[in-house]
Amino acid sequence: MEQIFQETPSAADLGFVSARAFQFDEARIEQAFRLLANTDGMPRHRHRYMMEEAITTTDFPYLFGAIIDRELLARYRTWTADFWPFTRRLRASNFNTHSLHRLDGLSDPLPLVAEKGEYLVGVLGDKRYTYSVKKRGRQIDISWESLINDGMGAFSDISNRMADSAINTDQFQVTSLYSSATGPNVLLYGPPIDGITNVGALALTINNLQTTIEAMAEQPNPVTGLAMGVRAKYLVVPPALEFTARTILTSGLVQWTEVGAGAGIPVPTSNVIPQAGLQLVVNPWLPQVDTSGNVNTTWYLFADGMQGNAIGYGYLSGHETPEICMKSSDKVSVTGAPMSPFSGDFATDNVFYRVRAVVGGTQLDPRFTYSQVG
Repeated sequence: MEQIFQETPSAADLGFVSARAFQFDEARIEQAFRLLANTDGMPRHRHRYMMEEAITTTDFPYLFGAIIDRELLARYRTWTADFWPFTRRLRASNFNTHSLHRLDGLSDPLPLVAEKGEYLVGVLGDKRYTYSVKKRGRQIDISWESLINDGMGAFSDISNRMADSAINTDQFQVTSLYSSATGPNVLLYGPPIDGITNVGALALTINNLQTTIEAMAEQPNPVTGLAMGVRAKYLVVPPALEFTARTILTSGLVQWTEVGAGAGIPVPTSNVIPQAGLQLVVNPWLPQVDTSGNVNTTWYLFADGMQGNAIGYGYLSGHETPEICMKSSDKVSVTGAPMSPFSGDFATDNVFYRVRAVVGGTQLDPRFTYSQVG
């Protein structure tokens, strides 16, 4: 291991150091990973000895940081967010407030132009939206005793946990754009916004889903008043409505009983909802955001993002993925030499890591969504 881990002066720079600030060749990273995972199958006592020797060196913590940084990015990047198909991807170059503009009337039918006639200026409506990104993060500390006793086991899943925290941040923040503690977010639903009504009180049934799809299609252009023909594409429900929604979206027949002068008669008909092409999104974060009594009966429709977006979410440019850094030790040996970050800080002997994400979002065009508080 002598050729892998060596003393370097980098740890003399006290404070948090990014895991991406250090460049190591692939061979060293691979060897460090093999030691961490004990892929060579060393006996427990030998592996523990090798680990104790490694963590006393200066650059091993940074090699370890590079490993967990790669594992975090791999887990985060392979995660497929189910909200992106109906969410506009935003980007911010800094922490200032940024603007988006929506022009209404551009897609209206073109008027007739007479021979040698003048092309008239179309009537356009302009709507401005603002958004900004903010820092979110967490510090993680593990005691030096745990590190020694567990032989790095305390860090065995730290990259997965950090990646999951970033994933959960995205899920929670996006859900909060259209939901709130009291139900559908009033910044997107509620009293008519721009003369548009996009909230109701219908339970999730086949008939009510058809009614809501039709209501979305009839949403008017705010300039001309013409129906925009918005097509609902995504049905978003809490876990409590998952099987109700799946039944509606997959059943081939609808059967009910007509009650007339005589006894009820079963009448089977075709269920045309599956032909509408709706895709189900079960959002487990809805009950975490919406704490009202109606959370388990509230459902949402969103249009395809290619047609228009009701919400937008994004990241600080150059920081689209979560970032890990570690804190260098603020103590030195009696000879004045810097000590490994794995020796912990001066006051507590704790080893510190920190994860950071820079995200933000906003509500956009309410015509491309509809909510029902069943």
